[in-house]
Amino acid sequence: MNKAATIHTPSGMPAADNRARVAKPHHVTDDLVRDIDMYALDGLESGYHEAWKALAAKETSDLVWTPLTGGHWVAMNGPMIKEIYEDPSRFSSEVIFLPKEAGQKYLMVPTRMDPPEHTPYRKLLDTGLNPARIRDIEQMVRQAAIDLIEPLVAQGKCDFSADFAKIFPVRVFMAMSDLPLEDVPKLVRWSDDMTRPTGSTPEEMAACLDAANQNFFAYVEPIIAARIGGTGKDLITTMVNGTVDGQPMPHDKALGLISLLLLGGLDTVVNFLSFMMIYLARNPDTVAELKGNDLKLLRGVEELFRRFPVVSDARMVAYDMEFRGVALKHGDMILLPTALHGLDETENAEPWTLDWERKQIKHSTFAHGPHRCAGLHLARLEATVTLQEWLKRVPEFRLAEGARPIYHSGIVAAVENVPLVWPTA
Repeated sequence: MNKAATIHTPSGMPAADNRARVAKPHHVTDDLVRDIDMYALDGLESGYHEAWKALAAKETSDLVWTPLTGGHWVAMNGPMIKEIYEDPSRFSSEVIFLPKEAGQKYLMVPTRMDPPEHTPYRKLLDTGLNPARIRDIEQMVRQAAIDLIEPLVAQGKCDFSADFAKIFPVRVFMAMSDLPLEDVPKLVRWSDDMTRPTGSTPEEMAACLDAANQNFFAYVEPIIAARIGGTGKDLITTMVNGTVDGQPMPHDKALGLISLLLLGGLDTVVNFLSFMMIYLARNPDTVAELKGNDLKLLRGVEELFRRFPVVSDARMVAYDMEFRGVALKHGDMILLPTALHGLDETENAEPWTLDWERKQIKHSTFAHGPHRCAGLHLARLEATVTLQEWLKRVPEFRLAEGARPIYHSGIVAAVENVPLVWPTA
């Protein structure tokens, strides 16, 4: 087994590594064992994507195993990540969060279903999030961005994460769902507890995630009851009055699906936007290419998603098999860090650089296969509108002197403290 990474206290002094580890299963060979902690990546202080790539750069193996976070495999390159996402017959979504003990408490649907059970629920999700529905709300999305950006312009500075990224996508989603904004703080807290659960053992993390999952269910239950039979055009009313295989959606599945909408709407785009803006603030020449070139901006949004994926979920091995020369057992978990696909040099040349003219962009930011992200059209719209409206008003900006963004890794990565400054008239 590799030597454990050095752990540091907030003062920077080394501390004992007391992280919970599990025993290596017999089918895992010693040469594939690594200390990889998805919730506390080595080198995370330098950046989330940088930390994952530094781990991958050391590897000669496509698949490695870690005794941390309950013990699981980690896919270490883009083609493998894509292959696993695309094949639910071998790699099941029965459990998708790590540690496995926590993932077994995750009850949201249809993300933890496999085809064919998954298919009708996904069709229902698509009725509320398809391109036509998203085009219908574009003006609302744009106005939400403008309302946040306009008051910031004269200030010449902001914390982009706190003043825009954590508000804009959430405000959009709450409007789409016809939910009150005063509920946002508790919903965000529960989202954090699911995608970055606290605890020093798998059991403690499972308890944290389970409590958050149950809080979501308790929150949505009366909302579902009130909207069944309703004629509203909001996202929740559309979902709860839809059908699954021609029948009303079962109550337990409705709880899971509406909770999933909230979880997805309150975390991923929030963090993507902040990662995006850190890069742009550090690369003014890249920003300058977009000024006055809306076509390049529209085409370039996919490049942004390639460069700044934030999700690392997992799949469960469906049966005993040999995969890429490695013995896998039914029930083994495999982590899929999507950052390692878009940044894979064999898939995208010079992957660290944003290239607005890049062709054949390859990434797994929205996953692949039957679980390809249902919210991708909304995410693309929110990213596009953010860039358009921000650059109209703040065409030149940079990170404040001495800025030190704070990075968090987990099922969904996060970043805080993104101070931007710009010249004012």
